[in-house]
Amino acid sequence: MRPRPPIKGRGIISGTGIIITGLTATLLALVFPLWSYADRSGTGVDVLNAETVSTQYGPLSALDRDFITKVRLAGLWELPAGQQAQQKGTTEAVRTAGRHLVEGHTFLDERVRDVAAQLGLTLPNEPNDQQKEWLATLDAAQGVDYDRQFANILRLAHGRVFSVVAQVRASTRNALVRTLADDANSTVLDHIKILEATGYVDFDALAQDLASANPPPLTRSPAPPGPTASPSPAVPVTPSYSLPPPATSPPPSAS
Repeated sequence: MRPRPPIKGRGIISGTGIIITGLTATLLALVFPLWSYADRSGTGVDVLNAETVSTQYGPLSALDRDFITKVRLAGLWELPAGQQAQQKGTTEAVRTAGRHLVEGHTFLDERVRDVAAQLGLTLPNEPNDQQKEWLATLDAAQGVDYDRQFANILRLAHGRVFSVVAQVRASTRNALVRTLADDANSTVLDHIKILEATGYVDFDALAQDLASANPPPLTRSPAPPGPTASPSPAVPVTPSYSLPPPATSPPPSAS
């Protein structure tokens, strides 16, 4: 039996089909990521919207609440650290830095408790574990070693929180948080400068710590607004240098 001659055009049709299939697959690969990204959950905007609650002063995000907690926590350990520096510091510069810490965080503590009360947020009443370790280190240090430990530990802590303040100030949609961030920015920058003025800050070690250290311990952010009890007030002091005036709470929005 003679073999059947090949059907003309079959190879052409088969090749064309492969090309069309390949082009279709390529088009789907290009379109699918755009569709999936636009519709997937878990993006930054999704998280922001999911963890944001409405208040009469504007939306209150999880970052806003974490910032409010950090301001309170800073005062809970930096106030006693500042008081201690006024007693244990061996130079006038260290004792002056301690006084700035006490006065600045007394001012900020009053502000943050007022903001938290207006937003219905619960605040912590004791430092976190990392801050307790820092206080223990300062308790054990003496003499010039104390001065060096005080300046570097406090400068590192202020450097970490300074970036948080900037992020909150740039992104918050809540009027109360915005004014608190202004007050925190002024106070933290003052403390950074006065700590550096002690002459004990090791800037090389500081840069290495900030660049390579693990992220700071997570803090428990306040829950969304609800019935709360006011935290214990800080002990008032009379400032010996100019502090930024307390910001006036903005009126509730018409909505």
